[in-house]
Amino acid sequence: MFKKILIANRGEIACRVIKTARKMGIATVAVYSEADQNSLHTEMADEAVLIGPPPSTQSYLVMDRIIQACKDTGAEAVHPGYGFLSENPTFAEALAREGIAFIGPNIHAITMMGDKITSKKLAREAGVNTIPGYTEVLASADQSVEIARDIGYPVMIKASAGGGGKGMRVAWNDAECRDGFERATNEARSSFGDERVFVEKYIEEPRHIEIQVLADSFGNTVYLGERECSIQRRHQKVIEECPSPFLDDATRQAMGEQAVALVRAVDYQSAGTVEFIVDRQRNFYFLEMNTRLQVEHPVTEMVTGTDLVELMIRVAAGEKLPLTQADIKLNGWAIEARVYAEDPFRNFLPSVGRLTRYMPPAESEVVRVDTGVYEGGEVSMYYDPMIAKVITYGATRDQAIAHMRTALDAFYIRGVSHNIGFLTALIKHARFVEGRLSTNLIAEEYPNGFQADDLPHEDPAMLVAVAAAIHRRYMDRAALISGQMQGLERRVEDQWVVFMRGDYHPVTVRPVDDGHDVIYKGELFAVRSDWRFGESLFRGTLNGADICMQVERRYQEYRLFHGGSQVDVLILAPRAAELHKLMPVKAPPDLSKYLLSPMPGLLTKVAVEPGQEVRAGETLAVIEAMKMENVLYAERDGVVAKVLAKAGDSLMVDQSIVEFE
Repeated sequence: MFKKILIANRGEIACRVIKTARKMGIATVAVYSEADQNSLHTEMADEAVLIGPPPSTQSYLVMDRIIQACKDTGAEAVHPGYGFLSENPTFAEALAREGIAFIGPNIHAITMMGDKITSKKLAREAGVNTIPGYTEVLASADQSVEIARDIGYPVMIKASAGGGGKGMRVAWNDAECRDGFERATNEARSSFGDERVFVEKYIEEPRHIEIQVLADSFGNTVYLGERECSIQRRHQKVIEECPSPFLDDATRQAMGEQAVALVRAVDYQSAGTVEFIVDRQRNFYFLEMNTRLQVEHPVTEMVTGTDLVELMIRVAAGEKLPLTQADIKLNGWAIEARVYAEDPFRNFLPSVGRLTRYMPPAESEVVRVDTGVYEGGEVSMYYDPMIAKVITYGATRDQAIAHMRTALDAFYIRGVSHNIGFLTALIKHARFVEGRLSTNLIAEEYPNGFQADDLPHEDPAMLVAVAAAIHRRYMDRAALISGQMQGLERRVEDQWVVFMRGDYHPVTVRPVDDGHDVIYKGELFAVRSDWRFGESLFRGTLNGADICMQVERRYQEYRLFHGGSQVDVLILAPRAAELHKLMPVKAPPDLSKYLLSPMPGLLTKVAVEPGQEVRAGETLAVIEAMKMENVLYAERDGVVAKVLAKAGDSLMVDQSIVEFE
């Protein structure tokens, strides 16, 4: 067994690998860019080596520096994680020349299966169902349009290298095909250093279901069930689960056997994933193979009781797999939700900055949190915006869903925008609960983007009762202030008015043992809790049911987070509420004449100049952030008055780029 391994990655996956290596008694080496100098993975590893400036093309993608770090530290093997160099055969070959083991498949398998074009040809030869398409490299936008017309719209333009939703565009017509070719090519070049793209038929209403495989160098190959990964946004997985609520045993076995046949065709050795598109009739088609560990691997681990990272390390060290196909059983259900630093209410634009507060839910037998950040750390603009993965387990799917809702309620993040509210909305959405999934679900259910109105609270009375109880506790404490004049001591009344989302809610609040009784609309709400002043999480019971709610106080105003909803609540005395109704509302400033940067990022292109007339839908600028190109279009016709930023500028959120007449 290896004595020391280097993790050629960052963030949560680097931390994940370090945990298993530590459990196995293996020393670890972390590599980091200048932006990651104080990151969690560098603190967790036994050693850490600086490999370059923040851009990944100057650090995490520079093979020579990683190999030199292995030599300098005596690392015998490299675990690549996912992304970066994890599916780069040149990297694996360079390691082999230096006598350093690659914790992953052999070079031949990476080359054949890591390339989406080649892998589709191999899949056909191995008898695996494949999607109709053109499996040669596209040379130009014109050629992509020509082939797309032959295949028939809609089509998917995809990067041949890499994965993770980068370099992928769906096109429904010629114009979208041309634009998709350019965007997919640029993203592929930026993310993987390989600009090759191809095109295939886009299957409508599909499910994305993948098979986890494992193989060793002794000819043993197994599949560990499937993962349902259909909940996606912009081809990036958001929620995954194991097993799939859609597959039957016969389809599961057929998919597993085809995945194994494909793996054996390239003498695969390590963990890998064969991804399929499945239609409404459970017909399945090979999509691609990821010759690496998947982001969503924890759900498989929880249901099968395996440690995939450990098995990868053991296979790379020359050991046999300790299990056979007969040993693999799917027990219970697991769900994973990806927590990202992004703003769902601003079209999911990435958010960067310092995590001023970071309190993940407590881990247990039913809750697991894989993360690569810590309170006080920063989310960088240079890399993927993932903060953490929350994984929950249950004997049934309903139990796993319930545990996930509770875990998300307890996940406390401040300092950057995040998508926890959006994840909660998905988890409790009727289509998800019923298992009626497709990769189009998010686009179909939120066609105009995700709005605050998409997060109505299931029980507003709960918010009223808890806010009133908390406020009464604060007022009772304030009434105990010393130095009060005798006979004029401060008294706390039982009658209050809760102002929430534009409405006034009269309540009666009385202290009782272990909490408060709140009377609202003639009903009793028994709020019981040992919550202490200043705690971020209010835990207790409401009418006997467990509750966990996030609370921020601003004197008489409270911000509550629960069930994905964020609500600002103002507690007033009855007379103050009467006066409050007379207060004028301040209108926000008009910024419609400016094009503002919706995110922090690099301005790579300004497509207009002063005096130019623009039409609605025309490209105004392109911003690159977290390895994704974001195109800013004109919302309406207008004339450019001033260009306030230039290509190459680093932009802040809401920084002005263009001013219109």
